[in-house]
Amino acid sequence: MQHHHHQNSLSHYPSPPNGHSLQPHVLSQGSPASVAGQIISPHWQQQLLKCEMIRSSRSPHHRARASAMASRTVTKSAIPITNPNFVKPPTEVNGAAKDPDTSDPSDSSPGSAGAVNHPSSTVAPIAEAPRPTSIRPPESTWNSLDMGGVNIKNIPPTSGLFSFKFLINLYLNHNALTSIPPEISKLRHLELLDLSGNSLTTIAPELGMLTQLKELYLFDNHISTIPPELGTLHQLKTIGVEGNPLDASLKNIVQKDGTPALISYLRDSCPVPSPPPDRIWKNLLSPAEQEALQSDPYAETFSVLSYNILCEKYATERLYGYTPAWALTWDYRKELILTEIMHHDADFLCLQEVDIAGYEDYFVQHLKEQDYAGVHWPKSRYKTMKDTERRQVDGCATFYKASKYTLVEKQLIEFSAVAMQRPDFEKTDDMFNRVLIKDNLAVVCLMEDKQTRTRFIIANAHIHWDPSYRDVKLVQAALLVDEIEKIANSFAKYPPPAPSATTPTDGAAADESGVDTEDASATASTSKPPPRPAPTYSDGAKIPLIICGDFNSVPESGVYEFLSTGQLSATHPDFMSHKYGKYTTEGLRHRLGLKSAYAAPGAGDPPLTNYTPSFRGSIDYVWYSSANLAVNAVLGEVDRGYLEKVVGFPNAHFPSDHVCIVSEFRVKPPRDNPPRPPPTFS
Repeated sequence: MQHHHHQNSLSHYPSPPNGHSLQPHVLSQGSPASVAGQIISPHWQQQLLKCEMIRSSRSPHHRARASAMASRTVTKSAIPITNPNFVKPPTEVNGAAKDPDTSDPSDSSPGSAGAVNHPSSTVAPIAEAPRPTSIRPPESTWNSLDMGGVNIKNIPPTSGLFSFKFLINLYLNHNALTSIPPEISKLRHLELLDLSGNSLTTIAPELGMLTQLKELYLFDNHISTIPPELGTLHQLKTIGVEGNPLDASLKNIVQKDGTPALISYLRDSCPVPSPPPDRIWKNLLSPAEQEALQSDPYAETFSVLSYNILCEKYATERLYGYTPAWALTWDYRKELILTEIMHHDADFLCLQEVDIAGYEDYFVQHLKEQDYAGVHWPKSRYKTMKDTERRQVDGCATFYKASKYTLVEKQLIEFSAVAMQRPDFEKTDDMFNRVLIKDNLAVVCLMEDKQTRTRFIIANAHIHWDPSYRDVKLVQAALLVDEIEKIANSFAKYPPPAPSATTPTDGAAADESGVDTEDASATASTSKPPPRPAPTYSDGAKIPLIICGDFNSVPESGVYEFLSTGQLSATHPDFMSHKYGKYTTEGLRHRLGLKSAYAAPGAGDPPLTNYTPSFRGSIDYVWYSSANLAVNAVLGEVDRGYLEKVVGFPNAHFPSDHVCIVSEFRVKPPRDNPPRPPPTFS
C-alpha cells in the first residue's frame, strides 16, 4: 500500500466501479475470503478495498490530519472532514430531483421524481433525492468528528458526544472500545460511522435508528452477528464486515449480493416489536359540561375520522425501504386499515389515497356490513387510462352511517378545472406549469340527519404534496374554500324537508303489547320531549361544516394560516412570487370561521399525523365551522415511547405513513331570536 500514501484523506479514495478488478497486491493483503481462485463479486471487491484503506488509517486522528493537510491553503474556522462516499445529488428541476429512470407516466409534473413523487409522503427513497421537507441537521460550522486511533476504551452513555446532533461523519476507529452505548441513536443525521479496529463483540440494535447512514464500517472487530434491527438502514451502501468472525450465512449475502441485500434480509426477518398502547381519547369537556350534554334531550353529536391510507401503488420499497416487504403488501395493510376504521366507528369517514380497486372491491363491501354507504372520486387521470391502470388511480372516499344520514347531494371539486374557469386567473406559464398539471381534488357531501333534519357539509380534500409548490397548495386551499362557500349557500336555499309520516307513538306500541295505553303515553311524554322543528338556514355559513383531509401543510404554513384565520396577505412568501389573479393582488379571504379540532382548548400540541425517517409532523387536519359546531373530544396521538423506538411508518402496526385523526363534535343549538319589545308611544 506504499504507493497510496500520497492520498492524504479517505475522501480521496473513490469506491471502485462495479466490475473493475482489484489490484493483485490489494487482494494479497486481504482476508481468508480472498483466497486464490475464488470468484469475488464487485460488491466484495469494494468491501476489501475500503477495508484496506481504513486499516491504513489507524494513526491518531488520521482523517483530521489528512483533511488539514489537504485544506491548509484555505482559511476556515473549522476544516471539514468530507464523506468519502458522497454522491452528488441529481440535478433539480423545479425543486424535485430529476430521475428519468424512475419517472411515473401518471404524473405529468415537469421534473417529477417519478416514484419519489408520491402525492402525500415526504419520505426519502433509498436513492435519496434532496427534499425541502427532510429533517436537516442543526446548523454548525463543522459536521465531522475524528476520534480515531487514540485508545478510547469506553464511551459512557452520558458522554457529551451524543449531544452533537449535527454530526454527519463520526470516526471512532482503531480504539479499544468493547461496546457502543445505545445513545448513539441520538445522532440521527450520521451518514458515515466508522467503528473499525476496536474490540466490539456486539452491535447495539439502536443503530437501526440512524436511517441516514450511508456507510457503516465495522472492519476488524469480534462481531459474530448483525442485529436484525439494522434492517431499517435503507440508505446504507456499505456495511464493512471484513475482519470479523461473522456468521457465514450473513457474510455470504454481503459477498454475493452486497450490502442492500443484507439490509433487506435483516429487515424482512426482524421480529415484530411490541405494539403500542391504545391511543387515548382526550375529552375536552369539563365534568359539568359532560353531564349537561348527556342530560340534554336535544343534544346532537357526531364524529369524523380522516385518514390517508397510502394507496397500493405508492407503497413501494423504493419509497419505504425501511418497511418489511410483507408489511408493505396491500393484503396485509388493508386489513389493518379496515380494523382501525371500524374500531373508531365514526359517523363520517374521510379517506384519501383510495384507489378505484380498493374502493370497489374492498372498502364498499366490508363497510357496508357496518352500516356505511360511500362516495368516491378518483383523480381525473383515470379518464385517459386503460381499465387495468385505471383501477390503480387514487382519489378521495367519504363514507357515512346510512341509517343515520341521508346523502342529499355529492359534488366533486377538481382544483385544476376550477382554476381554468376563473376569469381572474390569466393563462400564464405559472398556471399551466404549476396549477393546471396537478389533478388533486376534494369530494363534498351534502348530508342531512334523518331524525333531526340538521344539515351537514362534509368536505374531504387531498392537497398537493410537493414543498416546492407551496404556491399551488395555497391556490388549491383557496379554491376549495371558495367552492365550498358557493355550495353551502346553494344548500341553504334547498327547501326544508317535508314532515315525515306519522309514526306510531310509544303509547301505541305499548298498547299492542298489552300495556295500559294511558300509562305508556304519560311515560313517553315525560321521558321524550317533542321533536324540534327542522332547522332552517338563512345562508350557507349557518350549516355545520367539516373540511378534513391531507393538506400536506404544517401549522406554520400559509395554508394553515389562511384556513385558521380566514385571511392571508397577497404577498405571503408561500405564493413564491407567482401571480394568481385576485389571490395575489388582494390576498385570500373566507368567512367560514374554521378552526382545527386539534387546536381546541385542551387538545394539546398538534399530533404527528405523518411519521417517516425524513419527516415527522402534522399535515392532516379536521377543520370545523366554529359558529355552529364545538369539539367534544379528539383521539390522542400515538404513544411517544413507541415512536422513539421505530424509524417510521408504515410498519407492522401502522399500515400507512399517516395516522388517522378522529374528532367528536356537538352541534350548537340555534340561537332563537328574542321577541321584539312592543312599541311605546309617547
